[in-house]
Amino acid sequence: MRAPSPLLRSLRSKQPALPSRCLPVRQPSTRTPFLAFSRSVASYTHPHHASAISALPTAVDTSSSDFKENAQQMQELLDRMASLHSTISQGGPQKAKDKHIARGKMLPRDRVTALIDPGTSFLELSPLAGHDVYSDDVPAGGIITGIGTVEGVTCMIVANDSTVKGGTYYPITVKKHLRAQAIAQENKLPCLYLVDSGGANLPHQADVFPDKEHFGRIFFNQARMSSLGIPQISVVMGPCTAGGAYVPAMSDETIIVENQGTIFLAGPPLVKAATGEEVSAEDLGGGQLHSTISGVTDYLAVDDAHAIVLARRSISNLNYPKTTVPLKDIPSDAIREPLYDPTELNGIVGTNLRRQIPVHEVIARIVDGSEFAEFKRDYGTTLVTGFARIFGHQVGIVANNGILFSESSLKGAHFIELCAQRKIPLVFLQNISGFMVGADAEKGGIAKNGAKLVTAVACADVPKFTVVFGSSAGAGNYGMCGRAYSPRLLFMWPNAKIGVMGSEQLSAVMEAVGRTADPDLKARIDRESEAVFSSARLWDDGVIPPAQTRRFLGLGLAAAVGGKVDDVQTRFGVFRM
Repeated sequence: MRAPSPLLRSLRSKQPALPSRCLPVRQPSTRTPFLAFSRSVASYTHPHHASAISALPTAVDTSSSDFKENAQQMQELLDRMASLHSTISQGGPQKAKDKHIARGKMLPRDRVTALIDPGTSFLELSPLAGHDVYSDDVPAGGIITGIGTVEGVTCMIVANDSTVKGGTYYPITVKKHLRAQAIAQENKLPCLYLVDSGGANLPHQADVFPDKEHFGRIFFNQARMSSLGIPQISVVMGPCTAGGAYVPAMSDETIIVENQGTIFLAGPPLVKAATGEEVSAEDLGGGQLHSTISGVTDYLAVDDAHAIVLARRSISNLNYPKTTVPLKDIPSDAIREPLYDPTELNGIVGTNLRRQIPVHEVIARIVDGSEFAEFKRDYGTTLVTGFARIFGHQVGIVANNGILFSESSLKGAHFIELCAQRKIPLVFLQNISGFMVGADAEKGGIAKNGAKLVTAVACADVPKFTVVFGSSAGAGNYGMCGRAYSPRLLFMWPNAKIGVMGSEQLSAVMEAVGRTADPDLKARIDRESEAVFSSARLWDDGVIPPAQTRRFLGLGLAAAVGGKVDDVQTRFGVFRM
């Protein structure tokens, strides 16, 4: 009989004594010697054995020149991003902020900070929205959106910034507001609107008002979410004019600040022009009128601070599920940090996307205890799949480790189907230049096999999250749950690039068809592929530091399971065989 392997010997040496209530090991039988031997060997396995074989090793040499070069390049990018975020967080010009404060109003970010529970995180969404999109400066798109905990309940918070063009809605403002509502509806998060807006930005009315995904969709979403039992609560802290008046009017509960908040379909100047009537803003649509006469509002606050207390009280009376970690910044004993320092991701990845990025090293710095139960490890190796936990939440990970071949596409579809059946959230780690091309690939059915992966991604009715840590090009973006495939949240690293193809590939294609590549076109493609360009247009939900990936995914997972979860059964379309 062959001697036991070194691994088996080590497991035996660590095996604790059997408790008395366990069944005794069956003695060898002459009739079934193989079964008897198997039972005697595997009679008891301690849980830490599974953890031990799942822990990812690391081959990262933090003292190497490549690591140091990568880390320096990434740090330069992170410094630029931090400076940009700092500037954007200041809001509008100082003159507008001084005027805002002189009226006794809290600045919008101070309102959000006061609203959420002490010691909890606020997951701000798309802070780069509107950056360099218009000739005007529109910090954060003129609106602050994000996920936070209020009275223990995970909520979507939408706060107008009236220091930015009076809080008026640019096209990007509308898009950002609608994105926040979409996240709230998908995750069943109560919505808190801190209203302080002059309504639509009239010079941009053609891109704000008439279409399906324009201003009117905000109120449509409010009505639909309320009908689904997703609470809608408004706090009117400033003007709420014209169509914007329907935000509080269509909310389940509405709070208004006296002598500060106003709600009317037409302001005093328009009323005078239309009817000749002269009336003050407060008499036309102030807090006293709407709280005592019209009944549009339900609670009257004396100032912003009082209004926030009332809003927190309204949330406490929702009878809604309470939030789990990690929205609380206090670590739980049940959650194990990765074995390796997440800041090492800067040196592992760098900014040169032509280099291969070892995705197992990335996973090891994101998941609990660096433990990863890899699925089909030796098949279709350019796609890495497996089970892990992030802040205690079980997830299925689908990560690129090269170009997508037929084998890796089939493996991905198989794994996604497993997760959908077991109702396990999916995390896509995206660094993909596309699917394999060429005669051999076409003969092998890359089109139909790639389509299986795309179908599985599209149909899997479990929470999906995507992080672009490298390239996101061509159809590979679709197979790895790009924006069009409705991930609950999609984040990019500062080094990430997104586009149909890179500028170098574009030049090669141009030369292949007999045209000279235009340097200006190449420069434009490079600029339009950058993470900041993407985030400014809401192609993602934010550009995040690599070391914070675990935290952002944890916050997203907590939001996905924090609302009222429906038991949805996935139905797949036809898989072409």
